[in-house]
Amino acid sequence: MADLAGINLAMQTPFHEDSSINYARWEELIDIYIDAGVHGLVFGSGTGQHPYLSEEESNRLYELGLKRVNGRCKVICQSSALNMEEIVRRSRHSEDHGADALMILPPYLEGPDDDDGLFEFYREIDAAISTDIVGYNIPQATGLSVSPALLDRLGDLPNFNYIKDSSGDMTIHQVYLRNKKVRLLNGADTTAVFSFMAGAYGSIWGGANYMPHECVKLWDLVQAGDHAGALELWKKMEPSLSWIWRHNYFSAVKSAVRVRGYEGGSVRKPQRPLSEQEEREFFETLACLDA
Repeated sequence: MADLAGINLAMQTPFHEDSSINYARWEELIDIYIDAGVHGLVFGSGTGQHPYLSEEESNRLYELGLKRVNGRCKVICQSSALNMEEIVRRSRHSEDHGADALMILPPYLEGPDDDDGLFEFYREIDAAISTDIVGYNIPQATGLSVSPALLDRLGDLPNFNYIKDSSGDMTIHQVYLRNKKVRLLNGADTTAVFSFMAGAYGSIWGGANYMPHECVKLWDLVQAGDHAGALELWKKMEPSLSWIWRHNYFSAVKSAVRVRGYEGGSVRKPQRPLSEQEEREFFETLACLDA
């Protein structure tokens, strides 16, 4: 089993002005984030606009990225898609190039929504690969929720060893934490410090794109048992994290990385950048990081 403990930064995908992928900047950002001390990187993350990338683009990003990382940190590749053949194809491509784990959404568009159907979905994928699967609970985006009973069943699959919980629901989060088969990775920016204190194994964190040092420090403080220090740091981090969580997440992250030294271009259409008014409001919360 891959060890995905700590801060797994859900990487932005850098774009040129014409919305083509800036592969050179992709490799530069990998070095920057590794130097910041993150424990892992997530390629093709939601924050990286995975649904708006073609399979060919994703494959090239993963190939270049895994070669660039060269074992310096863990790498999780998202291989989600809308049909099984593509999921398996993407998953095998990622594991063939050295991915430590695969993040796979449940069938989020008019697929099965019952526990038996979701279990069969992951069972079939599990049987086709040999790499760790990170399941994904994000009901606000998929309309599907991984029930505690289903998570327990999924934990019996050979490769289903992690669940990313982006629900933001600390009740279900704590129930997941009691599961002895599947390790929990927090995926909700606004609950990170509380999740870490409650015992989450790590995180997959989009907001870390613009505050990687702070996220790593927060993790280290909690692991050292310095909860007071962690909460003091959290006071600086929380305002901008709450803002991105309540607004256009992808666009807000792209605005933040631009002003904090992690430039990655704009969002890809059909997403739109923040308005000038939104940026003014958002940048007030970013100022808390330097207070």
